[in-house]
Amino acid sequence: MEHQMNLLTSFGLLFIISAGFFRSCYGYTFHVGGKNGWVIDPRESYNHWAERNRFQVNDTLVFKYKKGMDSVLVVNEEAYHNCNKTDPKETLNDGYSAFIFTRSGPFFFISGHDGKCENGEKLWIVVMAVSHRTHIVHSTAAPPTPASATLPPTTPAPPKTASAPMPSAMLQGTDKPKMHAPALATSGVASTAFGGWVGLILGLGLVLGF
Repeated sequence: MEHQMNLLTSFGLLFIISAGFFRSCYGYTFHVGGKNGWVIDPRESYNHWAERNRFQVNDTLVFKYKKGMDSVLVVNEEAYHNCNKTDPKETLNDGYSAFIFTRSGPFFFISGHDGKCENGEKLWIVVMAVSHRTHIVHSTAAPPTPASATLPPTTPAPPKTASAPMPSAMLQGTDKPKMHAPALATSGVASTAFGGWVGLILGLGLVLGF
């Protein structure tokens, strides 16, 4: 059961990440005014509708209206407030107009038909800034203190006394030391034994009259 829950959690996180990836690459499509479309005196203010949504770069606005009976003008802020239609940045008039946000910041739309902008057919949208996941180092931060200035002077450690190598280690070396002490001990034992045999033979010779 716990394994299944972990799998579901992993799939849920993968779905969220994938959704965010596709949103950042392709964006969402928003139909301005919903079913009513781009009309005069909408049931819900277009700006109130915009406040309920979040717009990002690559999102698309779709304006639906009767072709030849209305249009959409992309204008600056001053023209938006004054419903000035004389010098728009862009004009959309095909009846099903799509506008893609290519940058962050404010966008202003008004109707190109006389009297409609003054009656509420206008829209102001702010596109959210693209978040850059970079670490900014502030110039006011104090520079790091060098390690040599902060660390106390260290006292050199006393030399280690070399321990005598074990016999197994001595045998594994390429230059095997000569075992002089055991050789001397063996010769001493041999001479002692030889002297004992000589003494015994001499003693027997004296007893037997040799």
